[in-house]
Formats: sequence, structure tokens, C-alpha cells
Amino acid sequence: MTAGTDEVLSFDEAMEKYDPVLGFEVHVELNTRTKMFSSAPNAFGDVPNTNVTPVDLGLPGVLPVVNGVAVESAIKIGLALNCSIAEKCYFARKNYFYPDTPKNFQTSQFEDPIAYDGSIDIELADGTVFTVEIERAHMEEDAGKLTHVGGSTGRIQGAEYSLVDYNRAGVPLIEIVTKPIEGAGARAPELAKAYVAAIREIVKNLGVSDARMERGNVRCDANVSLRPHGREQFGTRTETKNVNSLRAVEHAVRYEIQRHAAVLDSGTPILQETRHWHEDTRSTTSGRPKSDADDYRYFPEPDLVPVVTDEAWIETLRASLPEPPAERRKRLQADWGYSDAEFRDVVNAGVMTSIEDTVAAGVGAVAARKWWMGEISRRAKLADVEPSELGVTPELVVELQGLIDAGKINDKLSRDVLDGVLAGEGTPAEVVEQRGLAVVSDDGPLLDAIDGALAAQPDVADKIRGGKIQAVGAIVGGVMKATRGQADAGRVRELILQRLGVEG
Repeated sequence: MTAGTDEVLSFDEAMEKYDPVLGFEVHVELNTRTKMFSSAPNAFGDVPNTNVTPVDLGLPGVLPVVNGVAVESAIKIGLALNCSIAEKCYFARKNYFYPDTPKNFQTSQFEDPIAYDGSIDIELADGTVFTVEIERAHMEEDAGKLTHVGGSTGRIQGAEYSLVDYNRAGVPLIEIVTKPIEGAGARAPELAKAYVAAIREIVKNLGVSDARMERGNVRCDANVSLRPHGREQFGTRTETKNVNSLRAVEHAVRYEIQRHAAVLDSGTPILQETRHWHEDTRSTTSGRPKSDADDYRYFPEPDLVPVVTDEAWIETLRASLPEPPAERRKRLQADWGYSDAEFRDVVNAGVMTSIEDTVAAGVGAVAARKWWMGEISRRAKLADVEPSELGVTPELVVELQGLIDAGKINDKLSRDVLDGVLAGEGTPAEVVEQRGLAVVSDDGPLLDAIDGALAAQPDVADKIRGGKIQAVGAIVGGVMKATRGQADAGRVRELILQRLGVEG
């Protein structure tokens, strides 16, 4: 099916008729040095099929060995999600046949996850808090990566041939599964985005994952079902697979709600299936009928011993956990002196960490917020990317602000400097030099521009002489225009008042 050809209801109409029920399975790739069950390097971007061992390829006679650091990372994630940690848990074989799974099964956990029965509070943009209950967090291994060559979609349908890279096969994964989430109503898409953002923040804060969604370190399978208002029984769900950006999670949930509503309105039952997300059309297409647990024929992994924990080990790991994200936010708000509304805006814009890094690099909290909430966020919106993906680093902000503080450029000129840096013209100082953007600091050229502005607006000059000091802004504006914004507005004002013999 071509992306975007399904019938959809408007979101508002869907909400008038149906209640959405959500569920999320978030896969977190761990940043361990080696893979989950082998000594192969766990590294991103290497030459295809170089980070593999016989264990990863499922060759006859090989035996897996559990990565101890991955187990500790799994426990840390469980503790951060307020889960109970199993005293003993087992691995299982999840059987399915696909080219990116060379063993023809995935080593995972089924009945006995390492962490279970947790919860996490999710704060939305206006401060509303939803408690999302966590069913389980279990250990498993990632599959390889298929690249479909030819065709127009990059998917297997219509491709001329496919290539498989087993570098990712065996990379440690933690799958975090929620219980059904009810009661979100029209805020379901917003909650979806906020939940995945919270998981990403937690695992990055723990240091157990690089949490780069564009690399697939954090991927979300988003489950959506609808039921008519007043009905308790859940509707049939669909699962949109491997959504790998926060905006995409929000849009995918919104689209599936609208699509489900249109299907239900037509009298057709929902097909329980997986769906593929298409960012270009912001729509989903059908994947395959959704398998239930029985279809995978789980059975205990015979080549791995149980993982056994004890209270002392768990408490040692608990003591090693970093400051929880919620407490970190409270501390940062107090340190920066932001109001509740200002800090909420920062969090919602996704720039809190960028501001934190910028402040740590030497820029004041007020200036850092101005940059990230202002010019950088504006440009990111125009480019349809997250602010952190624009290519602006804390070090760049430090350089730009340093030029402003030194009086070499002003706020207006700093925007032109940023343009030049993002265009690849060099460092901020080099862009200032090449574009001739330095502030005019010589009083001679400024006085010439002031005289011209006064001559052009004699009535304004008379008002200023008559005591209406606020009218000086019109003359300052004329001077700034004449100097292409390269004058120091404060110095210009001083010189204007001196020229007119007025004390300001």
C-alpha cells in the first residue's frame, strides 16, 4: 500500500467518539564495550560484517556468554524505573526466521524478566503529570541490519536485492514494556512523545546508552487501540515499529488514532498488525499480521545459566545511580534562576541539556537560554529538526557570546555570524572578519551617521531638544540603518544626546 492512502478521520472527530489506549515497547541499545553474548566489539559505523564472531553468526558448536556489564546496566535501568529486580531470571529463545537473525532465534527473556512492576511519572507541557506503569524491562540481543537496494521506498517491497550487516547482531538491548495506558484522551500523542523522551533521558543520565535516536540507540514500537467512549474492553491494537525520533512517535500515534477511527466508523474491524512509519508523508502502511507470544515458540535457552541477583549487589548498584532526572531539573532551575514557566518552556523545547552544557562551558544562564530558546530554536524549526540536531555546539555559543561581551559584534550581527558558521565559512571570528561584521567603534564614522540622521529628521531632533528624550530611538534607528546594524546602539545614543546638548 502506498503511504498516506488510508482514510483518516480528523483528530478532533476521533476524540469525540473514541478513547485511545496506548502501549510502548522501547528498545534501548546499551553502550557496552562488547556484545551481549560474545566478545565482538559493540561499535557503530564500522565496515559492515567486521564486528562479528562465530557466536553472532550462530555457527555450529558455539556457546554464548552473558555480558556482565549489560546485566548491571539492565538492573540500573530497572531501578531507575522503580521496578522490582528478580532474584533469579532466565534467558529464552524467541524463534523466528529472518535474514537479519542468523541463528533463526533471538536470545531474549520471556516469563522471567530481570525487572518488573515499575512506574514513571511523565510531566506534559502544562505541568500535568501522567503515571505510566512499567510491566517489565528485559534483556535481549539486537538483530542485524538489512539494507534494501533498488526501488523507491528503501523497503523490501520493490527492492532489487538486499544486503545484511551483522555488526548489530548481538548488540545488548533492554526492552522496556509498559502496561496499557488509559485516560490520556486527546493528549495521547503528546504523552507518547514525552514518555519516550523521559526514557531516553533516563538511560542517557545513567550512562548505559548513547541514546542517539538517529542511530537507533533508542527505538519505539508504539501500540495504539481505540474503544468507543464508555466501553471497558480494549479495542484491537496495531504496533508501529521502530519509530526513531520523538516527533515521529507523536505523529505516528496521532495518525494511527485517526486511521483507526476511520476504519471503525466504516464498520470494518481493525487488523492486528505491525505498521511501518513514513516520515515523508507522516503516515503508516501495513507490515505483517502481529504475532502473539505463542507464535514465537519460546523455550528456555539451554546454553545460558540463570542470572542470580542478591540484595547487596542491587543496593550497591542503587547507590551508584546518578541524580534522578526529576531532581536534576529542580536543581538546574534553582541554579539558573528561571521561573516555572521559563523552565517548562526549556524542557518542552528539548534544550535543557544544551543549556546545561553551554552554562558549563562558560556562558551565563540568561544568555544561554536566550540563544537556545531564541535564534537556535527558530532555525531548528525552519529546518524541521530538533535544536540539538542543528549543528550548534555549546562551544560555538561561547564564542558568539564572547564576541558580543567584548563589544566586537551586537545581537543583530551575531545572527549573521551564526549564519556564516552554519554555512561552513569558518569560526565566528573568521566570519566576522570575512563578512566585515565588526561593530563600528570609531566615533568618527558614527558622528557622520548621526549628523545624517539628524538632518533627515529635524522635527525629531527638535523634540529631543525640547525634553522628549524617548524620541532619540528614531535617530538611533536611522544610524543603525546607515551602518547596517554595525553600530553600538548604546554608544550611538550617548553621542546623539551629546550632539544635541541634552543630558540623558
